[in-house]
Parts: sequence; C-alpha cells; structure tokens
Amino acid sequence: MLVGLMLLGIETSVLADGFGPLPISLKGTPLPAVPGLLDGPDPIVVDKDSAIALGKALFWDTNVGSDGMACASCHYHAGADGRTKNQLAPGGKFSTLATAQTFTHTASNGVGGPNASLKQADFPFYQLADPLDPGSTINFQSDDVFGSSGTFAGKFLSVTPRDFSLSVQTGSNDTCNRAADPVFHVGAIGTRKVTPRNAPTVINAVFNFRNFWDGRANNIFNGSSPWGDRDPNAGIWVRTGATTIAKQRLTLINSSLASLAVSPPLNDSEMSCSQRTFKDLARKILNRAPLEQQIVHYQDSVLGALSLSSPGNLQPGLNTYYRALVMDAFNSKYWSYPLRDKFGAPATPGAMPYAQIEANFSMFFGLAIQLYESTLVSDDSPFDRSGRNAQGLPTDLSATELSGLDQFRNSNCAMCHIGPAFTSAAIAINAQLVKTHPEAFGSPDIIIKTSNNVVTRSLSNAGNTLIDTGFGSTGVTPIEADIGLAGVDDLGLPLSFSQQYLQYLAGNNAAVYDAVVKTIRPCDFQVALALNVPTAIPRFFTQADGVIPQAQSTIDCATPSYAYQPTAAATKTELAKTNSGKTLAVVSGVLKIPSLRNIELTGPYMHNGSMSTLDQVLEFYARGGNFETPAKNFGFIFEQADLATNAGNRAAIVAFLKTLTDERVRYEKAPFDHPQINITHGHPGDDIAVSKTNPLSAALGADQYLVIDAVGANGRATAVKAFDQTLPH
Repeated sequence: MLVGLMLLGIETSVLADGFGPLPISLKGTPLPAVPGLLDGPDPIVVDKDSAIALGKALFWDTNVGSDGMACASCHYHAGADGRTKNQLAPGGKFSTLATAQTFTHTASNGVGGPNASLKQADFPFYQLADPLDPGSTINFQSDDVFGSSGTFAGKFLSVTPRDFSLSVQTGSNDTCNRAADPVFHVGAIGTRKVTPRNAPTVINAVFNFRNFWDGRANNIFNGSSPWGDRDPNAGIWVRTGATTIAKQRLTLINSSLASLAVSPPLNDSEMSCSQRTFKDLARKILNRAPLEQQIVHYQDSVLGALSLSSPGNLQPGLNTYYRALVMDAFNSKYWSYPLRDKFGAPATPGAMPYAQIEANFSMFFGLAIQLYESTLVSDDSPFDRSGRNAQGLPTDLSATELSGLDQFRNSNCAMCHIGPAFTSAAIAINAQLVKTHPEAFGSPDIIIKTSNNVVTRSLSNAGNTLIDTGFGSTGVTPIEADIGLAGVDDLGLPLSFSQQYLQYLAGNNAAVYDAVVKTIRPCDFQVALALNVPTAIPRFFTQADGVIPQAQSTIDCATPSYAYQPTAAATKTELAKTNSGKTLAVVSGVLKIPSLRNIELTGPYMHNGSMSTLDQVLEFYARGGNFETPAKNFGFIFEQADLATNAGNRAAIVAFLKTLTDERVRYEKAPFDHPQINITHGHPGDDIAVSKTNPLSAALGADQYLVIDAVGANGRATAVKAFDQTLPH
C-alpha cells in the first residue's frame, strides 16, 4: 500500500488507523455560484420562488413526456429509480461486446430481458463461487444493464395543446408513429425501452461539476442543449426593442443541472418520441395547468399555495398555468416579443408559428429544474448532525459506525469519495473547502491534491495517466461494455477533458471545445507531468524533451516544482508515438464517481445497476473489482485482505455508510416531498408473454403502474425502502 501511494505522488508517512482524508459535514456548504442567473442588474430569473415552483412542477409532471414519462419517473425513489420490472437493457452505452444487443438469462434462470421481474438471486450480475476470492469460479456473468424503463418512442408527429372548451383536459400523449421496438419486445408486443445505464440520484447533484455517468451534461448551460459552449448553434432569443429581437449566446457556469435537464425530454429512450423539439413541448403544455392529472398535497413545501387540494379533499393540478409561471419567473425580455416571425412553425399543416416563449422554452425548462434540484440538498444525516472532537472525528456515532469510518478511510474509499459531498466530482466546493478544511482532503499521513483542475495526473494500471477529475474506473465491467468518457457528444466531439488538454498542450486550440481546459494547472496535479530538470526521465517531460513554465498562474500551487508543461513541439512528438508514457490519457471505461450520501436508499449500485446490496458492493471492493481495466487507479482498488477476511470490517463500513442517510429523504419530508405520480412498471404478463395491449397502439403492451402518493412537507408515515427490500426472493 505505502509503495503504491508513493508512486501515485501522494505524500505519505507511517500508516495508522484512519490515515486517509477525513470526511466532513455538508452543513453550511455553499452551492456553486451561477453569476447572472439571479444577480446583477438584469438577471435571467426575476422571481426565484416562481422558478422553483415551475421546476418542481415540470420535474414531476407526466405530461412532459411523449407517453407519460416524467423526469421523476426515473428519480422518484430517494432521487433514484427503485423499480424492479422491465428494467433490463441488453448492454451498456456504446458497448462493443458481441452480446450487446442480446439479453442474457437471469441468474435465477428466468428468461430475462424485456418485462422481466428480477429477484434477489439475480444480483449481482457477476457472481463468483466465493465472492471474496477473485480467482474462484465464475458462476454467472451478464453484460445486461439494470437501467430505467422509459418511453415506447416512435417518430414524433404532433402534440395536443390545451383545449379551452374542455374543463378536464385530455390528449396528454403525443401523436407519434409507434411500433414494437426491434430490441424491446416480448413476442410481437412492444415494451418500453430501457436506458443503458442505471439512473443516479439527483439529490446533491448540484455539487457535481458535470452530470450523467459520462459527464455529457456540460458545466456551462447554453440555453438550448446539454453541450455548453461547444454547440455552435446554441442560443436564446432576446427581445431588444419594441419589435426587435436577436439570438444571443448564453454562457452560465456551474449549470450542469440545466444541461442535464434538457436532455431526457428529447431522448427517445427516456421520455420522448424521436424528433420532438422543446418548441413542440412548449406548445403542448404552456397553456395547461401544471400537474393537471396528478394530485398535489395542500402542504407541499413548494406547490402547496398553488394546489387545488385542501384538507380532506385532495385534487389534481395547480391553480395556474405553465405560461403564467414562466412569465412570473423569468425576465420579460425572454418571452414578451409580440411577433411570431422568427421561430419557425410545427410541421402540422396550418399550425400557428412558434412564439418567443416557445422558442426559449428549453432555457426556461433547464433553469427552472436546476433551481428546483438545487433545493434537494441532503445535509442532515446522523453524520452531519454529530459533534466533532479535537481530531475532527464524529462523537455521536456508535462504536461500530466509528470503526466503519476508520475502515472507510483505511480501505481508500475516501480517496475518490472525498469531501462533504463524498465525491471528487464536486470540483468547485472541494476546491473551496480544501482551504478551510484541509483534513477532508488529506491528513498527516496522506494528501490528495484538490483544486479547480478538471484534469489531474495519477498512476493507473496503464501507467502515469491524465484523467478527468471526478471520474474513474473500478473494474465493474470490461471497458468494451461501456466506453464512458471515451464517448462523443451529439456533435461528434470528445467528452473527455483529458484528451482536449493534450491538444491544448500541442497548440491545437481548434480541438479544445471547453474553455475550462485552458485553465488546468500542472502544479496542482497529483503526479508531475513536466519537471524542469536536465535529465531524461521515463513517463515525465524534462528539459531533454522541452519544457516551459506553465501558462497559468502559480499562486498557491500545490507543488511548485510541478509548475511546468511540455512545449508544443515536445507534446506533438510524444502524441505521434503509439506507446508514449508521457501523453497517456485514460478515458475508456471511465465514469463519474457518484456521491455516497443516502447510498442505503439509492440501489441498485454501479453504473450498470449490477449490485443490489451494500454487502455486494463491499465484497466487490474487497476482491479488487471484477476486471482489470487500464484506468483503474493503482493503489486505490486492489485485493484487500482486511476486508476479505473480516466480515466485521465490511459490516462496519456498511454501518458507517448508513449514517449518511438523511431522515428527510427516508421519509420524504421537505424539501424531498412531492406530488402524486404514476410510475410505469412493466406490462401485464412477464418476460415470456405480455397479456394486454396499449391504447396508444395494439402493437404495444399495456402499462402497469406504481402509484406514488402525494406527500406534503411533513413527509410520509412509512420509510422509503432500500432497493433489495423491494426484490422478491
């Protein structure tokens, strides 16, 4: 262990109990600032409360989807997805495995695939004769993914706006050409499609610099798409005079939640028929009452004042319209232009051209949901509420829980699940808090260099490598099963910052699509990239190759001697080699490191949803993972005898992890209360036959539902269950 940490460039001394970074409370941690959103002389949002109400309504409203899917359909259970039926996809995102388009039978010998109901025995998806011995016989292995059931898809044709002649609105599903999907079907009957990754919780996601497992929800929100400044066609329409308007760029930092929000409503696996636009969605719902088919509790912490419900008389909907909420929440220059001459029209013959408020609906949608999700901060767990002694250790946890905290640190869990959000993906707050709480990012025994760098350099199985901060590989699956950061966006541009950084060093600015890459400081890397010494050193740039002082400021460098970068010529020389150890960037199979807060409630676990219990997760880490991948951090994930041979140590870590559960989340108390929602939960029948067809099309299976009741600010009487508690034996 000590040798591994020294090779990583981590400063170490004698290892002792609890030698790693010491986790701290999230209480009082500021949200990442979004300049220009709520502040300044001409803010985008002029009424924050109305914007939050708009965001909460949009998040939970099934009318947002083409066929009854809401954002909350995949994030209703402690911010995650707790469904157990019709949740399997045949492979990971962009999987190149030969079996990626075919389903595997389940471990319990079920057919598996579409409309399957999984059992406890079906987990994990990689089962060994001895789960603590990586060399033991593999009893079962599947590359299927436990994702989230979504839409039937089909080609979009039109929407049905509000009919003012009706007191009760109908026609909430879009008109689409629907048919059984080539992959998702049982016999000849189509089933709902399933996403190729597990849905992570949205609670505390506001602290992530980027969102989605592959980081494609950009930190910068452009008002139009998830892609930030890299999208050349992005922009919003701004009224500049009585009858003048202009399309302008929008660049809002720390707005990854807004970038995330505008993706699922147009995704034909998650919520939408293909080719639908936000202007179409706006046409559908702007004149409708929010949540018109869903009960809203009269004590809802955000929507209660607008609810049509009263004690003893629960009713659906709000006493307003989406249009009114948009106009209340947002600066009028984004919706008040009186003409319909700039924004196009629906494909439906004779349809009225779009208005400015429809053309800008993607911005309203993304920012409103971001402001709502920014209230979903879970910072009141037993761990957060505990007092601290002089060493910073919690004083109100049990002996077992404290032992689990020591094991959590000793087992290197705190290396990646670092800081108050328990993830290195929370770049901005970690960089801020390391100045006031250095113990959370290191100790006298170990120091993890924490900064605003979106890329660092560390030692992995592949060697000294650049890697995107907040991302890693644990060996859950082979890299071919999910390429992660090796993917590209819809524009064909790389998601990885590490690859862009190499192009920046080579002087190829045309290949740098995210401006933040140009701010990366080598002096804050975990392992040096370039050293100002004359001697040639393998895996490092030196004067023998060509080095220059880093282009960025050197104020408060973590390691001043690292403040050098290779010349453009030296970088190009190494990039031209097929086996350079100096310009290596690991991106394949690399995925975002999730938070551990409320982890007790947010199963199944891992990006492929392949583990149902925390015990299975601990067994996985005790044996050092399932596969050796190039990006696996050297010295972080390896066989750990202290865990593999001592069930008490594993149980203690689980006990500690459960202290991160916020009782407000467990009982859905404010701000985690919500409207009523019917969650699609498979189809009548099973994975062999679907027994009923859907009113949308005789080619599709009828929907079954989980009814999630409306909850007010005081929460529910019964606790949200852990995922494995909902699985039949």
